[in-house]
Amino acid sequence: MGTLIYWFRNDLRLADNPAFTQACFNADYLLPVYVHDTKEQETVYGFERQGPHRKAFLRASLDDLKTRLQAQGSDLLEFSGKSAEVLLRLFKDSAADAIYCEQIEAPEEIEQVRILQEQGANVDEYWQSSMLDPQHFPFDLEKMPDVFTAFRREVERAQLKFAQPINAPKKIPSLPAALPQGSILPSRAQSVAHPYLLGGASHAQAHLKQYLERRLADSYKETRNQLIGMDYSSKFSAWLSLGCISARDIAAQLNDYENSYGANDGTYWLWFELLWRDYFRFIHFKYGQKLYRASGLTGVPVKPSYASSFEQWRTGNTGAALVDAGIRELHHSGYLSNRMRQIVASYWIYDMKGDWRAGAAWFESQLIDYDVYSNQGNWLYIAGRGTDPRGGRPFNVTKQAQDHDPQEIYRNLWLSPR
Repeated sequence: MGTLIYWFRNDLRLADNPAFTQACFNADYLLPVYVHDTKEQETVYGFERQGPHRKAFLRASLDDLKTRLQAQGSDLLEFSGKSAEVLLRLFKDSAADAIYCEQIEAPEEIEQVRILQEQGANVDEYWQSSMLDPQHFPFDLEKMPDVFTAFRREVERAQLKFAQPINAPKKIPSLPAALPQGSILPSRAQSVAHPYLLGGASHAQAHLKQYLERRLADSYKETRNQLIGMDYSSKFSAWLSLGCISARDIAAQLNDYENSYGANDGTYWLWFELLWRDYFRFIHFKYGQKLYRASGLTGVPVKPSYASSFEQWRTGNTGAALVDAGIRELHHSGYLSNRMRQIVASYWIYDMKGDWRAGAAWFESQLIDYDVYSNQGNWLYIAGRGTDPRGGRPFNVTKQAQDHDPQEIYRNLWLSPR
């Protein structure tokens, strides 16, 4: 087919990457690129959309991908600018036949592809970020059940588990003879992300391997709400967020694990959480832009937040010790347990009467495992502006502290002077 551009987005891997594999199959010459999008780098709340921990994890993930491509005689070219503008210039300058990429069903990412197509670029998108293949669902995505429990029951009734992952391509087409101008040299981020969560497909596979070899999956249900340590939850989310590993790959290895050691409550809950992740993706096909309105799906207006109260919350100075400890962990590590995410989000929305969108923006900036679908879905869930029939999930901070930090170990850890 001549020259193709492969646009890496949130799929920074070679294994189980159907879009990349198809591009390799169809291309005579292949130009792998990543664009550091500069559109709206700062939020309306006055902070960067991508904080230092996210930048560091991304940098490590791109370096790993570049090394893997170079090992097969290719390379990764990085550019900075507005994605659509950069890719249009590359498309024209390289006389490419098409741009291949993964499909991302979120408003900004949809708009990027729309602009490319509107300006004459051929874009081939592939849906590949979910565990399940939506083509096998017993319902159309536009008519999928609103409530997660109903969605899960439909999936389990149809005995759907996961789409089979594919191997990395054995051969990657050569780079074009004349490489486009403007490739940027990677700038090493000064901040180190979470000290034990290192970006890249190599670290993703190593982490999954040791997690299963140590049989931590067996205890996942009992430990997943703990607050301190590497082993209380799977920690897969950081690598999943950038596509350093696919949900299908994790599911396939978990399936092999169950075949060897037997299924149990722990392994079921890992499936359960991967299914939640899928649900937040697929609900975007049904509601799309509506999920990004201030009112969400409810039509209920949002009261504006006061800058001073938001500053107290995002800096961990609310006076609620458990909340402040959680926010400070997030600031120092770029990570937060799921339980603490729910607690600090609830406190901002219900105790401080804050705008849920400001909290979601802060999580987007700080979390190394930021995922547009899950972040939006979880904040809507807590705020009662999504599909949850209970209409919001307020957490009693005092009870949460008694249940999950009775000896104040977590609070003392993160509230001590640093």
